[in-house]
Amino acid sequence: MRFEIVTIFPDFFTGPLDYGIVRRARNAKLIEIGIHDLRAFTHDRHRTVDDRPFGGGEGMLLKPEPLFDCVESLGVAPREERTSGQCRETVVMLSAGGRPFNQAMAQELSALERIVLVCGRYEGVDERVTEHLADREVSVGDFVMSGGELGAALLLDCVTRLLPGALGNEASNKTESFSPVEAEARYDDRGRLEPDSTAATGGMLDYPQYTRPAEFRGIAVPEVLLQGNHDEIRRWRRRKALEKTLRNRPELLKTAELSADDKATLRELKSRAGQA
Repeated sequence: MRFEIVTIFPDFFTGPLDYGIVRRARNAKLIEIGIHDLRAFTHDRHRTVDDRPFGGGEGMLLKPEPLFDCVESLGVAPREERTSGQCRETVVMLSAGGRPFNQAMAQELSALERIVLVCGRYEGVDERVTEHLADREVSVGDFVMSGGELGAALLLDCVTRLLPGALGNEASNKTESFSPVEAEARYDDRGRLEPDSTAATGGMLDYPQYTRPAEFRGIAVPEVLLQGNHDEIRRWRRRKALEKTLRNRPELLKTAELSADDKATLRELKSRAGQA
């Protein structure tokens, strides 16, 4: 997969993309990353990329000319082909007014061959960029940042780790928070169900995890995790995932994959917490 990043701060990406999974994926040739300086596509001596909005208003907007010229110089397919699914590439406008980025969108983007990430700046961009150049507007959260660079790095990281071969353990991204898929069941050499094989979140938060030592500063690891009963571990993990999601992100439960046992557990948890 190839990522193209359009930005007025190309040096910003020198650090964030040189570590961890993204760096390993680059070294393994699983991904390529092109950084494109928007100011290189201006045509005045001041290399102007922004201007005041028509009709007045606070702040400045990124101008359409350099953005169109930059993206089109990359040889992207016509927008009609991209939006109709006739080619495996997309142009993403990072914007506070876009659709919320989530794991399902990351999965969708990971099936493409090329993603162009346009980093917004100032008060936004000329609307013609959104309507006629980008295929989609994407927001990384309900807050406002100074620009789209951090959001672009975030999206790139999330998508990269979903590519085959990017992670050391291919099952890892199936059991993480917000994972929309269920892990395949696995059994140990005695025919017992392994606890991590049924712990896919189904769109919820992940269950809590612990490592050695078994006791740290008087705080012990839950006993159930030390006894080796995989069925009990599986049930404990599922309950804790439900509990954590109910506490921190209850809205996720509206769309999560819930069994009859899950729903019964949630009724009990809500009753204990005095919730309706």
